[in-house]
Amino acid sequence: VFLGNGPSGICLSYLLSGYIPYFKRDSLHPHPILQRKLEEAPDISILDQDLEYLSEGLEGRSHSPVALLFDTLQRPDTDFGGRAESVLTWWHETDRAVPHLVLGRNAPGGAWHSIEGSMVTLSRGEWMGLPDLPFKDWLKQKRRGLRNNRATAEDIAQYYQHYVMKKGLQKNFRCGTVVTSVRKVSAGTERSHSQKDLQENSDSLWNFNEKSTEVFQVDGFFKTVKGDKEPFSVYAENVVLATGTYDSPTWLGVKGENLSYVHHQLSALEEAVKNSSIGIMSDPVLIVGAGLTAADAILFAHHCNIPVIHVFRRRVSDPGLIFNQLPKMMYPEYHKVHQMMKEQSAACAGPYDCYVSLPEHHVLSFGKDKKCIFQDKNGYQKVYKISMALVLTGSNPNLSFLPNNGIDLAMDSDQPVNPKRNPIDVDPFTYECTQEKGLYALGPLAGDNFVRFVQGGALAVASSLLKK
Repeated sequence: VFLGNGPSGICLSYLLSGYIPYFKRDSLHPHPILQRKLEEAPDISILDQDLEYLSEGLEGRSHSPVALLFDTLQRPDTDFGGRAESVLTWWHETDRAVPHLVLGRNAPGGAWHSIEGSMVTLSRGEWMGLPDLPFKDWLKQKRRGLRNNRATAEDIAQYYQHYVMKKGLQKNFRCGTVVTSVRKVSAGTERSHSQKDLQENSDSLWNFNEKSTEVFQVDGFFKTVKGDKEPFSVYAENVVLATGTYDSPTWLGVKGENLSYVHHQLSALEEAVKNSSIGIMSDPVLIVGAGLTAADAILFAHHCNIPVIHVFRRRVSDPGLIFNQLPKMMYPEYHKVHQMMKEQSAACAGPYDCYVSLPEHHVLSFGKDKKCIFQDKNGYQKVYKISMALVLTGSNPNLSFLPNNGIDLAMDSDQPVNPKRNPIDVDPFTYECTQEKGLYALGPLAGDNFVRFVQGGALAVASSLLKK
């Protein structure tokens, strides 16, 4: 059973549906050592080879060796702007399919359905694709091209839905499900409970390995068309956590943050503009944060001529700031936001109307009168009257369905799971949780935050499950 139907869950479903990758004969990989290793066993699928051996010595933009391996097999020279073909060929071996179920709240694609459709992705379009169906080929069928090599969130969401249908995976997907609990029970438990079967004609899903003494019980409910909640329980030897991190926006933890004009999602600004509750003549919108979501909010407000006060803790020149890591040519709009942050501080008037930058400031409190108090690094305070506030400082996964919110599974078991600072502790070549056998974690939960790299985790999980 997989929890989460975003790119990680879709990719793993593809691999476990009997689609097996092999090294394509006569293809040439630009990495000579990897090429030599691939030529050693061309008749053995990548899933059946030693992933640690294959990925040894690879370097790139991910800390995960298997993520780098699968990425370079699919897009051999993409980091150098190359267009080399994948060195993989895919065979559909139905006898190797592993019965599985993918549970998700939304349509296949996960959180991509919650992002405003016209937003342009950070990653290049071809990096958003899944195995054996290049994103740009799908876009061509729609008679569309990529803007500046990048895609819109709406395109991505549609592509993931199309992928599930095109590859015949839909029978494994159950959308509109909410999981409330995952726990280990003794293997006899599932026989003594009647369970609501989530998958028609799926007896094999419940044929447990005779040696299993414990299985996972997954409880939750369906949201029916009428809006009712229909409970279910399923039992599985292995559970894959692929729920992402979009669920719970981070709060500042300051006084007044729960007031009705303080929001934690960009969609609140879009909604306010749509229903004309804010406009050109409004008091400024406060945007807190210095990541890409905050930048998207600034661009949206700028486009609508809505005044903005932008507050963030870091220095503008901080190398850890995402804007200082993005190539200017590829990301002109984010470069523009960074320029505004540098040139338009409250201390000096700059060239951009309707925008004030407050670097190295933090929010002290939100008042009922919509007055917000800030403090700078020297302890000086400022007060601004605002129309609404958007706190966009990241998000945390919601793992409330796990015992102790999944904290015991994290690298640091004294702190909550966080994709950047404290991911779930997994074996790097199987993605199985080190603290709980049979439980796997994929994607941001395991520290892989880009679509191109979550797929390596799916390869590792599939390889591990096929060997069990």
